[in-house]
This record gives sequence, C-alpha cells and structure tokens, in this order.
Amino acid sequence: MTVEQANVYDILKERGFIQQVIEEDEIREILGTRRVTFYIGFDPTAESLHAGSLMPIMAMMHLQRHGHQPIAILGGGTAMVGDPSGKTEMRKMLLKDTIESNHQAIRKQLSRYLNFDEGQALSINNADWLLDLNYIDFLREIGCHFSVNRMLAAESYRIRLESGLSFLEFNYQLLQAYDFLVLYRSHQCILQMGGDDQWGNIVAGVDLIRRMESSKAYGITFPLLVMSNGQKMGKTASGAIWLDSEKTLPYDFYQYWINVDDRDVRKLLAYFTFLPMSEVDRLGSLEGSDLREAKEVLAYEATKITHGEDEAVKARDASRAAFGAGSDDVSAIPSMEVSRSELRAGINVVDLFSRAGLVKSKSEGRRLVVQGGCYVNDERVDEIDYLVSDGHVSGSQVMLRAGKKKFFRLEVVGE
Repeated sequence: MTVEQANVYDILKERGFIQQVIEEDEIREILGTRRVTFYIGFDPTAESLHAGSLMPIMAMMHLQRHGHQPIAILGGGTAMVGDPSGKTEMRKMLLKDTIESNHQAIRKQLSRYLNFDEGQALSINNADWLLDLNYIDFLREIGCHFSVNRMLAAESYRIRLESGLSFLEFNYQLLQAYDFLVLYRSHQCILQMGGDDQWGNIVAGVDLIRRMESSKAYGITFPLLVMSNGQKMGKTASGAIWLDSEKTLPYDFYQYWINVDDRDVRKLLAYFTFLPMSEVDRLGSLEGSDLREAKEVLAYEATKITHGEDEAVKARDASRAAFGAGSDDVSAIPSMEVSRSELRAGINVVDLFSRAGLVKSKSEGRRLVVQGGCYVNDERVDEIDYLVSDGHVSGSQVMLRAGKKKFFRLEVVGE
C-alpha cells in the first residue's frame, strides 16, 4: 500500500507503537478519513533530547507522512513543575532561563524530523498560557473536575507515594490535562500521544475535554521500551545517547545501534526505520553472523534519520574500517590531535585512554589494562606503565581500542 492508501493507525499498530488507546475503532476511522491535529509533549529539562525520545518522534513522522498535523508541545510551563511519571524522586528544579534555552535547542532539533513549513507542524510552548494562570481561578474552573481519589489511583502517583510526592508534582496532571483542553480549543487538536507512563495524564485530558466542551478526544500510548539487557532505550553504561551531534557523535550514535542485543533487532527495525515490514521481517529473521547485516541496516537507517545520509555513510564506513569489514575510511571515528613531539617523549597508556574518554577515570583505565581490554593499533597492552610513542604512528594516526567495540583515533600533528 502507498502512504495515501494505508491507514496510519494500522501502520503504527503493525510496527508495535500502540500500547493503549482510547476508542480504538473511532480514532482508526478518523485517522483514515480526515486530517487530524495531534500533540505530544516534550519537557525541555535538557538541552537535547535523547534516543529514548525517538519513539514519539517516529510516531509523529509517520502521522505527518499521512497528512496529519503534529503539534510538539515544548513544556516551558510544565517543566517548572516536573512530571513525576516514571520517576522515583522529584526532578531537579530548573531556572526559567535554562528552560527557555533548552526549549529553543529542542525546537531546532525537532525540525530535523518534522516539517514545520507553512503550519504543517507546530511547535508551541505551554508557558504561553500556564505561567500567567490565576491559581484561584484555575482551581475553580479546572480543579473542580478532578477527583483526588482517582488521581491517587494512577500508577505514576501511586508509585511515588511510597518515596514521597510533592504537592508541586501533584499538580502536574491538572496542567497536562489543561494543555490538551487549550489545544483542543485553539487548534481543534483531538488526539494526544505519549509513552505509556502518560496514560493517566492523557485520560485526564480526554475527560476534561468531555466535561468542559461536551466533545470527544482520544489518546494513544506507546510501549515503554526496555532493552533485553534491562536498560532503558537510549541508555548505556556510559550515559545517554543524545540526538545532538555535539553531545553524541554520529559515529557513536551509529555504534549504539550496531551494539544492541540480538534479541531487540527486529523490534528496533520496526520502530526506528521506515523500511517495509516485509524487509523488517526478513532482516529480523537472520541469525548468527548474518545478523550483522540487520544491525548494520538498523544503524545506518537510524543514523540517517537523525543525522542525515552523509553522516550515516561516514559512520558506516568508519565502523567497517574499525572492524575490518572492507572500508578504509576511519574519518568518522572519534578523534583528537596529539603532537608528534609529545609522542616522542612517550605518553602513558592509562593517561592517554583517560584523555581520549575511552575510560571515565585513570583507575578505570588501570583496570582495563589489567583485564586485558586495552589495545593500541590492535596490539594488547598488558602493563599500566606502558608508553605510547611515535613508533606507534602509522601514516599520521594511532588507533586506540577499549574492549571489543570502543575505538578512538589519535591524529598526529607536527614534526
């Protein structure tokens, strides 16, 4: 089926995006018969989104490709409160200037995925209506529609009651529901989407629209993606995988997908590429050494969507070169310059690996050497006082490796 013929709800369901839905038959019919304005919220609590945000972003891209209008709510207002959903403790409070700076950065980031030209997608800051609210008027107009008993029954609140839920955070559901009402009134937005931890907040917004506007609205949640190794999507032992190329290099972004657990490959191909499901099924059925092909396709397609085709090609070529798979282009591998004169004097391998960011500390670097995971130009280093010198230079570079998968390139400058 072409984009025009297919019902986007069926596509999302086939690819695994649908976890819970309000009025499934109705919203499926609506999405197949007319243009729908929908929204997803992103609280600007950091200057970049991370790979865990790709699930909602990909869903927005699918819907826009089928003619629907996305609204990205960048929650400059709700970020002042902090969403307790999925959190075991209260979020760190951010300054207004920090939130605004984060908002601008994320708005620019989302433009890589969504087409904002001529209103095809909208980016709106809920600070525009939340920061000037009169608290008493808000409680009388909006708060009267909320049952505390029902709110406390929501999983996000129930979990937090055990560790402590601040009154500030308790207001979050009212604010998010009010967002939906404002968007319904101003943009005829009838659908809210989000992670499954947002289900209670989405239901609250749908109910508020029903009570105050006597109208129907809808909600869809996505699965909360936990990898087979137990880690959350977009998290690694060394930290988050950011969508900002300055915080996570395109090569490192590519390597994240190359290194995912074999058991996750098929579902990640369905979520994070636009490949036909027939190709997803073919690649997902590969086993053993053939699975490398599927991981390379996943890494290439995911990197292309986030960083563009040129960066995806460079990352793929560098990865193939690093792992001896038929390419000589290592330019995308993370690197730093080091002077030839410094190498002539010799640089301690532990100090060098620490400077390169291959280990978090010198003590971790010493453990890496002792455990046999430290390599210079593919030669294992077994002594913590080993010196890397100009004799290691090949051409104008030295290749460092930590373990089996982390590469770093020294670019040697000077005479």
